[in-house]
Amino acid sequence: MLRLTPFLLFDGNCAEAMEFYFGCFGGTLTLTRLADTPMKDQMPAAQHHKIVNAYLKSDAIEFSATDWLHPTHVRLQGNSTAMYVVAARFDELKRLFDRLSEGADKEFFLDLCEMPFGIYGRFTGRFGVEWFFRGERGAD
Repeated sequence: MLRLTPFLLFDGNCAEAMEFYFGCFGGTLTLTRLADTPMKDQMPAAQHHKIVNAYLKSDAIEFSATDWLHPTHVRLQGNSTAMYVVAARFDELKRLFDRLSEGADKEFFLDLCEMPFGIYGRFTGRFGVEWFFRGERGAD
């Protein structure tokens, strides 16, 4: 079975970010550090604490992440990708929205509100990830 799941790139704070998301979503989190892989011999010791693969999975979500490790390409935080959270129940959506928005950038913050297509909200989280939320209108 072929699946497509999000993969996030962080700049040295992947473990912190994924532990935060684990606290929000629950499930199972697996972190693999560079020091625990054969790749460590090709990288400076100062990089060995970084995450080469993080995997978070629960009944509701699944995504992976890594710290930026490429030696020549420079990482730029993009604004053309986002995580999209959909829930049928408002209370479920609101609980997750409130947890994930801790420390969020307030410049483009939009709290959950009614739109013609349903409940909608968005923010840039404290780790630079764009989060969008959609819920069914009138669903509790």
